[in-house]
Amino acid sequence: MHLQGFFSKIMYKELKKFKSKGEFTFTPTDNLEEVCNATQTGSGIFLVYNVDGDEKELIMVGSTGTVQNDGTLKSKNGGLFDKIVNGHQFAKTGRKYTWPTQMATENLSRLEVYWYETFTEKTKVIPTYIEGQILQNFFAENDRLPKWNVAF
Repeated sequence: MHLQGFFSKIMYKELKKFKSKGEFTFTPTDNLEEVCNATQTGSGIFLVYNVDGDEKELIMVGSTGTVQNDGTLKSKNGGLFDKIVNGHQFAKTGRKYTWPTQMATENLSRLEVYWYETFTEKTKVIPTYIEGQILQNFFAENDRLPKWNVAF
């Protein structure tokens, strides 16, 4: 399914307000710690796309950072970078190990990862709120979650 048009119309609206952002490409032979350029201090969300030629498919949405009842942000050391690189997925070990294996299993050759810092001094948006909006939009269009999101 070609979802590029869907995401450029619906997702862009929610993501364009975030000024601290970036993207990187990952292949099964890359070292995730080396190619990941996400902030090591900020919290927010990341979107993972499988790229096959000019087709892009959203396969995962993740987030890091929790807003406390006093309005402060609780975040783990390492920020989005650590969540992307060392967060557990597919096994009880970090993505830096499991993504290449999973990509080989599914015959995926390239991922594009887009990250957005959603909670800063100027913009205070709860990371899981944006994650939920994006997943809801995907669900409304596809009647399912992205294939690497187990549940929400």
